[in-house]
Amino acid sequence: MSSRISEEIDASLRAVHGDADATDAEKAEMLMEIAMGIQGKARQPSDVVAAVALYERALELCPMEHYLLHARVQARMGTALQSVPSDSIEYLERARDAYESARRVFRDHGEPEETAETEMNLGLVLQTLAGVHRAKITDAISAYQRSLRTFNKDAHPKEYAILQNNLATAFLSIPFTDHRGKMREALAVQSFEEGLKVVTLIDHPVEYAMLQNNLGNALQYSSSSHVVENNLRALEAYEEALKVRTIDASPIEYANTICNKANCLMNLPDDLQKPERGNAGRLKDAAAYYEEALGIYLANGGDEQARVVSGVLNELRSELEPAMERSN
Repeated sequence: MSSRISEEIDASLRAVHGDADATDAEKAEMLMEIAMGIQGKARQPSDVVAAVALYERALELCPMEHYLLHARVQARMGTALQSVPSDSIEYLERARDAYESARRVFRDHGEPEETAETEMNLGLVLQTLAGVHRAKITDAISAYQRSLRTFNKDAHPKEYAILQNNLATAFLSIPFTDHRGKMREALAVQSFEEGLKVVTLIDHPVEYAMLQNNLGNALQYSSSSHVVENNLRALEAYEEALKVRTIDASPIEYANTICNKANCLMNLPDDLQKPERGNAGRLKDAAAYYEEALGIYLANGGDEQARVVSGVLNELRSELEPAMERSN
């Protein structure tokens, strides 16, 4: 924990516990607000863990008859637990439990928006846990769908778009092991496109770029027989994402998208009307994008991404030389 955060917590605790006129419920609410402030300006994982400890102290103080406040503290604690970077799934499982407990109260006594937000966060946790076989992806999908009952496209376009993105990635995470796989791919593309109907480049740039990038990936890796058509649509989506994801504003996201674009180029012929002539030109363009991305990753601490791109680039270079010879 940073010394600044530690001092702030100590001072806050003294102030809260030293307030003789405050009820336990009022003290619990004050601690929740302090924890939210610390969580919002956390600079390192230990700061978030410190915020979790404050939420836990608030729960200890909160009288059980104040069940709605108790649920709100749990929901906020869930967001902190969810954001703690860790190789262990302990924090995610605790976040799941906190959300599950909070949503049961919100469902009967809370505001529709806080219920929907909790369902959305629960879905994200369940989706992550499903990736390590500690939850079912269908439960995550159900949580997103419950959230959409409130976060609809008219009243909450930003949340609606994020939920459509989450639903799509959940569909795509289900192993392609049966005849329903193609249907799930189609549903994912449909969800990305549905989200893009309600967000715009001007009003919701981050969500717009996220959906365009992910739509491009869904199209590129689709098992559809329309490979060239899907890849061309994917390139258009990546170009839209790059209107937001610039090298200056968001270098890592920019590098991710140009890597996706490079991979797409590798699977397209130079001349769409004469694919037999090969794709040496496309491979050359792809190599240039990978080289640019590699430099960005190395300059911004993306060591793992750099390692992966370096391996792809070496393979591409070995493929590019004979391709260039064939084209000459």
